[in-house]
Amino acid sequence: MRAVCLFLITVAIQIEPSLAQHIHPEQSMPGMSDQDMSKQNMGKHEMTMESHSLIQLLQHHVTAGTDVQPNSTPAHMLMTTRGKWTLMLHGEAFLNDIQQNGPRGADKFFSTNWIMPMAQRQWGNGTLTLRAMLSFEPGTVSKRRYPELLQQGETAFGRAIVDGQHPHDFFMELAALYDCKLSANTLLSFYAAPMGDPAMGPLAYPHRPSASEDPIAPLGHHLQDSTHIADDVITVGLTYRNVRLEASGFHGREPDEFRWNLDSGKIDSWSSRLTVNAGQNWSFQYSLAQLHSPEALAPGTDLRRMTASLMYNRPIQNGNWASMLLWGRNRSLVDGNIGNSYLAESTLHWAGKNYLWTRIENVDRTNELLLGENPEPAGFQERYFARVQAYTVGYDREIGHIPHLSTAVGAQVTWYGVPDILKPIYSSHPARVVMFLRLRPK
Repeated sequence: MRAVCLFLITVAIQIEPSLAQHIHPEQSMPGMSDQDMSKQNMGKHEMTMESHSLIQLLQHHVTAGTDVQPNSTPAHMLMTTRGKWTLMLHGEAFLNDIQQNGPRGADKFFSTNWIMPMAQRQWGNGTLTLRAMLSFEPGTVSKRRYPELLQQGETAFGRAIVDGQHPHDFFMELAALYDCKLSANTLLSFYAAPMGDPAMGPLAYPHRPSASEDPIAPLGHHLQDSTHIADDVITVGLTYRNVRLEASGFHGREPDEFRWNLDSGKIDSWSSRLTVNAGQNWSFQYSLAQLHSPEALAPGTDLRRMTASLMYNRPIQNGNWASMLLWGRNRSLVDGNIGNSYLAESTLHWAGKNYLWTRIENVDRTNELLLGENPEPAGFQERYFARVQAYTVGYDREIGHIPHLSTAVGAQVTWYGVPDILKPIYSSHPARVVMFLRLRPK
């Protein structure tokens, strides 16, 4: 497994646009049609890819885990070939300055980022994919968190993170995938990862087209898609035409606060997911999971999580419009306490260089908010007790002409709705502003 990990990391080094050999028409990514090949920019050695069926989308594997998006969603990446291998690279990095008001407001300069090298080849009767996803946030987000009002989830320095978002692990994913076409309309898929993404929820927020320009995690992250970094994941999926069924086993504990290492644990949790891609522009998923002891500070609490989402993507001239509706719910299997989260987000890319987006959330919060950064008292029982709202709008514009790199500057504003019980802690009108520089391969 270490040899595989080293191979995946070196993919990022081997894809050097100024030196890479160009892709020839007969050298194509598994599942790529002639229409896809015609969309490649041969001179710049970049690729914008659109799938024409759910099976073809899955064979491309341009998302984390085995997640699915609408077939029409463009995927921007650098690509080259080395012998029988097709090598790809994509990712994203934000340099952020966040300013927040109110008694718990905090400011910070930090970077959120990830990079995904991937290698594919035909192997036997199927397609083998090796993929890594790495994040340097353990070094670019100091003190194991960045400030985010009303956010909850995971720990830092042995205490619950409140009003902050934890960085991702350096190893976000190390995975091997194998897809075997049983017939023209049937695909059997296998996924194994010491660190990876089980069949749970929609695309995680860092990879969603509808959130591509938003550098901040949703408040509902730990009720929706926090399993996108899990230990020892095994997934089996069967796809027929536009319908996919999956089942996963994985270790349920969320990553610990030591972000540079590779965690491990026995398979003690499970998930299942139904995905339907109706037409080119729509994708629906419903998933159900049982998580064993996900939170370090509540080791005796197991959770039942359900999510449902609807994604819509519409290509437009010199741009794209991606949107999503998402519901996520956690239910404690110890005391039955239930928390719900609702999210709507949309990003419009037009005229080649402009992005406008919004995110609206309605999320249940627990009484950990009342503790702030103080340690939990003896006998503390975490319970959902209040619902908050968050409204975000943002804009950025691409600048410069650096080859193979999309660079944009932008800003977003978020304001919150809080119940009376939280107003003495957060004020009546808490808000935040984020200004950023965004970079990604193109």
